[in-house]
Amino acid sequence: MNIKAIGAYSAAQPLEPMEISRREPGPHDVQIAIAYCGICHSDLHQVRAEWAGTLYPCVPGHEIVGRVVATGNHVKKYAVGDLVGVGCIVDSCRQCGECQDGLENYCDRMVGTYNAPTPDAPGHTLGGYSQQIVVDERYVLRITHPEAQLAAVAPLLCAGITTYSPLRHWQAGPGKKVGVVGIGGLGHMGIKLAHAMGAHVVAFTTSESKREAARALGADEVVVSRNADEMKAHLKSFDFILNTVAAPHNLDDFMVLLKRDGTMTLVGAPATPHAPPEVFNLILKRRAIAGSMIGGIPETQEMLDFCAEHGIVADIEMIRADQIEDAYERMLRGDVKYRFVIDSSTLTG
Repeated sequence: MNIKAIGAYSAAQPLEPMEISRREPGPHDVQIAIAYCGICHSDLHQVRAEWAGTLYPCVPGHEIVGRVVATGNHVKKYAVGDLVGVGCIVDSCRQCGECQDGLENYCDRMVGTYNAPTPDAPGHTLGGYSQQIVVDERYVLRITHPEAQLAAVAPLLCAGITTYSPLRHWQAGPGKKVGVVGIGGLGHMGIKLAHAMGAHVVAFTTSESKREAARALGADEVVVSRNADEMKAHLKSFDFILNTVAAPHNLDDFMVLLKRDGTMTLVGAPATPHAPPEVFNLILKRRAIAGSMIGGIPETQEMLDFCAEHGIVADIEMIRADQIEDAYERMLRGDVKYRFVIDSSTLTG
């Protein structure tokens, strides 16, 4: 079937309307009419070939929400009319230890929602900046938020799970002091989730102007990281720090804030590497630097259910499909609070 989409034919060209094809639903497939798709920073990196290996035409988008319009005859979990989501994963090998453990995000053969090899035309996956998508039911998520919140649910499919997974893995909760570095698309979700989990949440920002915004998101304290006295007041006090900043910065500034056996987990992906951390800051307190990438399908469903139960959605700005390039430029300037979401109905215009 042919549908409308927005994508790029090369790194040197702006995004433009195009027509793409989707496969007809197979026995285990769910066909979804996309209502909204969030914009992730990785969309910009990939479509502009700032990350290696971009395949063109490139249609980004992996924060997808919409309604089921058709199912294959073997689909058991979903029915026409259901509200559903699709995140960063549309397939995996299904056989390795990671897949067996519900950690498809770490499968060596994970198939991303866009720019990944697929038998479907044109030979690589095309993402959610489009009217519809067809996905195996194993990789479809159920949405139980009120339909009125659907647009603000979309960023949970990437920003939500990217922050939820490490907070759960390193056991953020009551009695734990948790830092969140950066108050952007990822960081604002990290603050909301850590607060809902019951942790004492400290937000770190370079901007004095974000202090009140961070408190409104659920931070118990806010530290301006450029203020040496504010930073010093928190030395050796954190159980866990979630670092969402994608720009290279001095990791040691935050490492020294960890308690013995504390961990700082990086979820931001910088275009150039961070400077190497001072090893003594690690070994003298048995501290750790870790990484985390999105989450598997079971944990993503757990995150969506947790957010629905606690009334958590992303803070969004809705845009039309013809505003995506402008949104990219604003995103590069940090001019968004905190996530852009495309109204997919505007793809028909």
